Amino acid sequence: MAKTASFLLLPLFYYLFFFFFATTTAADTIINTQMKVTDNPADELVEVINTNRTAHKSSSLYSNQGLACIALQYIKAYQGDCKAVGGPKAKKPFDSEFAETFAPACGVQVSTLSPITGRLLGCQSKYAKPPKAFSEILMENQKSLDILYSKNHTEVGAAVSGSDGGGPYFWCVLFSSGKKNSSFVLDGGVAKVTKPGCFSGANDVCNGADDRFSSNRLLTFVATILVAVGCVFGL
Repeated sequence: MAKTASFLLLPLFYYLFFFFFATTTAADTIINTQMKVTDNPADELVEVINTNRTAHKSSSLYSNQGLACIALQYIKAYQGDCKAVGGPKAKKPFDSEFAETFAPACGVQVSTLSPITGRLLGCQSKYAKPPKAFSEILMENQKSLDILYSKNHTEVGAAVSGSDGGGPYFWCVLFSSGKKNSSFVLDGGVAKVTKPGCFSGANDVCNGADDRFSSNRLLTFVATILVAVGCVFGL
């Protein structure tokens, strides 16, 4: 009986493995293609910014991955302190930190840092979708509008800390007058992983959905194997 079961299990395992691999690859291709466009709040924030700029007859800005990663480091410098963003206790990182801390943390070549021509920063305890974060948190006064529509900008990088799992939540947008492909250049062309948090221009998913999806597929695969084993040994 044991030999018969083993004989039956071997081709079954091969079949299930091939089926799992094939469906996983196909699903990854479809889901990753979709999520790169829709599932990163920092990318969505950049889209909102450019939509508002073009509606105001200002130019659309290039989404720079290196600048965006630095925006995330800018957020982390606040160490979760919302009170340090705006108001009488407002603080901001020293400009020297861009070259000394932020750029190295992202893998941005220090020699390619370009002038920061504007900064927008907001924080609150509850998460807000990018359009709401833009209109209700970042666009707080006329100064914010002046920064948004400035003609000095050529590039933009946005970052969002956290997700729907807990707060506080920070939104940061950095503008620069740098040149495309020659400013905020990344070693190897890809920013270092700086989780938690999301930043624009990286063409990635930034909510863990892909990881959960993969985990669920793996659990389903294991469950299928166990059921198959049970059926075979029950013969």
